[in-house]
Amino acid sequence: MEVTVAERRQARSGGSAVKAAQEDSFREFVEGSWHRLLRTAYLLTADHGAAEDLVQTALMRTYKHWHRIEREDAPEVYVRRVMVNLNISAWRRRKVVEHVVAEPPERAAHPDHQETHALRDELWRTVRAMPPRMRTVFVLRYFEDLSEAEVASVMGCAVGSVKSQVSRGLARLRTELRAGGRAR
Repeated sequence: MEVTVAERRQARSGGSAVKAAQEDSFREFVEGSWHRLLRTAYLLTADHGAAEDLVQTALMRTYKHWHRIEREDAPEVYVRRVMVNLNISAWRRRKVVEHVVAEPPERAAHPDHQETHALRDELWRTVRAMPPRMRTVFVLRYFEDLSEAEVASVMGCAVGSVKSQVSRGLARLRTELRAGGRAR
């Protein structure tokens, strides 16, 4: 008689009813928070494929401890923290990639909706070019709308570090946008 993987899991967990309830709870959590988590991951990684991988890896790690996390009120906060930690680990291992162009792109003479789109694109490129730690602070602070204390908690650093990263990042944005002739 051959024993299936599901039967082995059931025997180890001590009961199928408890395990099934946890799996249903986890499935509902994933379905309800997938898009928010994916958006955050994209903002952290600036790459759709890497964002999906980041969310899937974070959810896989979360599933291992779901019986404990499920009892807390904010499992999404836990998953977001896992994503930030995984992303930090990834960018510590990653090389810096620079994109060099021969000439800067031409700008339109009259501002219009294309100019607005170009400004947004330039802003996003500047954010993506930031060092990973600074970009992570920007994503959590301005796109996820977390307070400085919450960002510090998620990243495991001091509030002063968050403030200095935001200050340096804003200075960099101002400089880049002025250099492009866009600042007022």
